[in-house]
Amino acid sequence: MRGEASRIADRVSRDSLAPKLRNSGEDAWRIGNELFTITSALDHNIQLERALTDPSRPVEDKVAVVKTLIGDQAHPLVMEIMSDLVSRRWSRVSDIANAVEDFGVDGMMYYADHTNTTLQVSVELAELHSALLNLPVVRTKLYDATVPSEARVKLLYSLIGDADFTKVTKRLAEHATCNLRNRRYLQTIQWLINKFSRHMGESMVTVTTATPLSKEQVEKLVAIYTVKTGHSVHINSVVDPTVMGGMRIQVGDEVTDNTVVAQLQHLQRTVKATA
Repeated sequence: MRGEASRIADRVSRDSLAPKLRNSGEDAWRIGNELFTITSALDHNIQLERALTDPSRPVEDKVAVVKTLIGDQAHPLVMEIMSDLVSRRWSRVSDIANAVEDFGVDGMMYYADHTNTTLQVSVELAELHSALLNLPVVRTKLYDATVPSEARVKLLYSLIGDADFTKVTKRLAEHATCNLRNRRYLQTIQWLINKFSRHMGESMVTVTTATPLSKEQVEKLVAIYTVKTGHSVHINSVVDPTVMGGMRIQVGDEVTDNTVVAQLQHLQRTVKATA
């Protein structure tokens, strides 16, 4: 969890540079990729993170370190973003890498906006999340730090196969396993889904049932959760044959589980508590 100083630094920096990143058009793809590369470099070099976040060190010195890190070939906006970040105060040295990653994801979202694929990326990430729910062995391998990142990425693409995903979806899915960042794979994908939903001003409502939802059920859920969340929602319907009756609904981190299995588990806990 980030401290207050880091949350403020991250938010203020991203808000101040959002207009430039939003207007970068086609370059947003390059910017996002370069920022993901820097995130990985920071994650694997605590001394570098300390050099860039040391409050006693002049900002000019930290900017010079950034220039040495990214070189002359980096996009000018990447240099501007990094210069802004190193000028701010951070609760923990590792929090600057989190902020760089946030900027990287922002770059991917603005590129998706530029190519009119934002909703499609959000849906595809949800489809990937759903597919992995029933593949526990595969998803465990995707965040196995003992396995080389190249092997994890190869496994990912063997899973995606011929799926006609956008290049933004593929890049984000690849980033999630290439640089684990001490997160489980599904946790990262869900985080990305939530970020895209907020970016679109919508909420992604994931509904898991044993059989496909009917059009009427989807419309009813949209109406209910639009009122509940106060803004538009998108229903991500997941079919899981192992679900026994009812449905499991997830909005962000909030889960409502009305399946038969969940009710039986609740009943068992209640019986044990009163025994």
